[in-house]
Amino acid sequence: MGIKYYRQLQGETERALAARSMAHQAQLKMLRYQLNPHFLFNTLNAISTLILDRDNATANRMVQGLSSFLRHSLDNDPMQRVTLRQELDALTLYLDIEKIRFAERLRIETAIEEDCWRALLPSLLLQPLVENAIKYAVAKQVAGGLLRIEAERGGEQLVLRVIDDGPGCSAIEGDQLPPGKGVGLRNTRERLHVLYGDTGGFSVRNRERGIEVTLRLPFETSQTLGD
Repeated sequence: MGIKYYRQLQGETERALAARSMAHQAQLKMLRYQLNPHFLFNTLNAISTLILDRDNATANRMVQGLSSFLRHSLDNDPMQRVTLRQELDALTLYLDIEKIRFAERLRIETAIEEDCWRALLPSLLLQPLVENAIKYAVAKQVAGGLLRIEAERGGEQLVLRVIDDGPGCSAIEGDQLPPGKGVGLRNTRERLHVLYGDTGGFSVRNRERGIEVTLRLPFETSQTLGD
């Protein structure tokens, strides 16, 4: 009887863990796929504006760039973690689209510590933050603006920053996000929480000029995960 009870208890525990894992994965997939419609709406709106302005050549280049980016994002497993180098390669596909829109108004800088290129992170984690910076900082200034992406290793953590030199926003600070806005910020914060719990971190602060979003997650590589 004792062995039978133990086996029943073990089976129930395994089923509960499997159900929890499935729910966990479903939530992550939902958060990941939430990004595509958000990004797609903004890009299609920009293409529509170009067509109305009869700038068909530029609109066509944006459609081609959009096709490349969506092909990459849809082919990519939403549960997969990628290296920072792969993440920035994917981000380049997105930024190529925005460079068509903003030309010299969009200035980009990166500062990546050498050790960080091999660090693993959820795919397309940075894209919504970059999109947010372009929408609220670069696009709102006649002269455009600067977008800076930084990565460094802080002990056992990977620290990522997305910085702009826009007008800033007094409604966001720390964990406080403005109501009705910041879809990309909320999505990123939730993905970090679901994946890493208390070992991940998300913060936003106003700089003297612009906004800085900081992400902290465990520093993991394919070697540390045993791949």
